[in-house]
Amino acid sequence: MPAEESSAAPREDRSRATVAISRAFAPPLLAGAAVPAPLGPALRVRPVTGSRRPSAPRSTGRSTGTPRAPRGGGARRMYEQARRTWDRPLTAYYLILGAGLLITVLGLVMVYSASMIKALELDKPGTYFFRKQLLAAVIGGGLMAIAARMPTKLHRAFAYPLLAGTVFLMVLVQVPGIGMSINGNQNWLSLGGPFLLQPSEFGKLALVLWSADLLARKQDKQLLTQWKHMLVPLVPVAFLLLGLIMLGGDMGTAIILTAILFGLLWLAGAPTRLFAGVLGFAGVIAFVLIKTSPNRMSRLACVGASDPGPGDSCWQAVHGIYALASGGWFGSGIGASVEKWGQLPEPHTDFIFAITGEELGLAGTLSVLALFAALGYAGIRVAGRTEDPFVRYAAGGVTTWIMVQTVINIGAVLGLLPIAGVPLPLFSYGGSALLPTMFAVGLLIAFAREDPAAKAALAMRRPGVRWKTMRRRVKKRPSGER
Repeated sequence: MPAEESSAAPREDRSRATVAISRAFAPPLLAGAAVPAPLGPALRVRPVTGSRRPSAPRSTGRSTGTPRAPRGGGARRMYEQARRTWDRPLTAYYLILGAGLLITVLGLVMVYSASMIKALELDKPGTYFFRKQLLAAVIGGGLMAIAARMPTKLHRAFAYPLLAGTVFLMVLVQVPGIGMSINGNQNWLSLGGPFLLQPSEFGKLALVLWSADLLARKQDKQLLTQWKHMLVPLVPVAFLLLGLIMLGGDMGTAIILTAILFGLLWLAGAPTRLFAGVLGFAGVIAFVLIKTSPNRMSRLACVGASDPGPGDSCWQAVHGIYALASGGWFGSGIGASVEKWGQLPEPHTDFIFAITGEELGLAGTLSVLALFAALGYAGIRVAGRTEDPFVRYAAGGVTTWIMVQTVINIGAVLGLLPIAGVPLPLFSYGGSALLPTMFAVGLLIAFAREDPAAKAALAMRRPGVRWKTMRRRVKKRPSGER
């Protein structure tokens, strides 16, 4: 065989092998696509050692000149983190505890500041009202702690003795020689010395607990679908308390009890026609009571007043506006109020919010409103997330009580509502109002603790449980690892 033929055979074999390899590694052809020409002998094939796709280059963190697309997730991540924090099981527990204590402490400071001049006018020491309020706050703190630790069954059992005792005391108030009249209202009992008791304040707590137990038992028996079981005996007992209160002339407390009754009926699922009927009946009674009382008519006429009017009939309402207006953004400072020097009546009780606005300014009043809003939100959250009907009714009743009383007091100071003579919850001077309100806050704390998720979270925060849990989770590291 010639030399040219012998060298051509191996060259032809190499060309065939190259074509076979190129076909093996070529991607599949689509239907109708042109078949590429076979690769020539110049193709060199390297052995495949890894993945067929080249790996993406790693980012070095340096700018390459190409504009990078904005992520835009910073604000959303912050929102999601805040939402997760807000939805934690202990959020309501901490809101109720923190807001309740902060309102009480700030109220003590403002009672001391607002009552100094009033105490000196009565030939008392400047700390007279403050010491009495501090004593009531200490006793109320103990009641709040007890209520927060009491189980739900004990709260339900406590409702009936509390209602019976409250009705008995409210009857004693109307007995001549036993009850006392202050500012035209026959609603007080003397406990000896400077200490007085207003039983109608405890009537709010009694109505909430007793009504919650009554509605819960009827719901368990599926009786709330009938209007007679929804109204009887709830409405007659509520009207009994309202009648005893109105005998003493306390229209403000009667309005709050009526609001509690409506809140409980709404939580119980009262139909609109039934709800409207009870509301209309109560409205007619309120109209008659206001129309037949010159004092109440004069208070209604002072809504939105900008001057004291003839005979200074709107003196208190107008000077409350003056106090708020002179406070500015940050106020004149603690103790620097001018209106408390005899210009504004009741500066440490009904109109303590006006003195707060004068001394702490808009920032202070908004802070107080924010604390009450947090307390109200937490109460609604507890009532909405529970499966226990008693807890739902009791938490809803307490929240309605505190929020309605707050709106009535602040609305009167702002000149938007008639002056009803009700204190600002946890804030104004008055031990009779502070004690049942702090017990009610303890109820909300107890209900927030009863949530299963909150129970588990609180158990994890105990020192022994937390140490054992962390010890199980942390893996043992080698001795040479840092």
